[in-house]
Amino acid sequence: MAAQSSQGISALLEAEKEASKIVAKAREYRNQRIKDARGEATKEIEELKAKKDAEFAEFERTHSGDSSTSQGELDKTTTDALAKIKSSFAANKGTVVAELLSRVVEVKPAPHRNFKPEVVA
Repeated sequence: MAAQSSQGISALLEAEKEASKIVAKAREYRNQRIKDARGEATKEIEELKAKKDAEFAEFERTHSGDSSTSQGELDKTTTDALAKIKSSFAANKGTVVAELLSRVVEVKPAPHRNFKPEVVA
């Protein structure tokens, strides 16, 4: 019975060693998969970053434009607006001055609309 018991114990020890080898291989495989996944994720991140940088550079190139073109358009618009203001001033100068003078010179004395005469009883 001692031989049988020692055979059972040695079989259990052998099974335990085999199980620990299997667990070690599984851990090693898992760690390798994690490393691979990290490497792939890093590669994907770099590819996406490069793609987005290229898109941004394209967007910046198309939308920045030449500032002299924008400045030229702004100068033209400003010149046109000033010309309209000057022509309007020249056309209406006489009538505005006459209206102002007539309002200043012509006095019509009248009590203020909020004035309420006091009634003395």
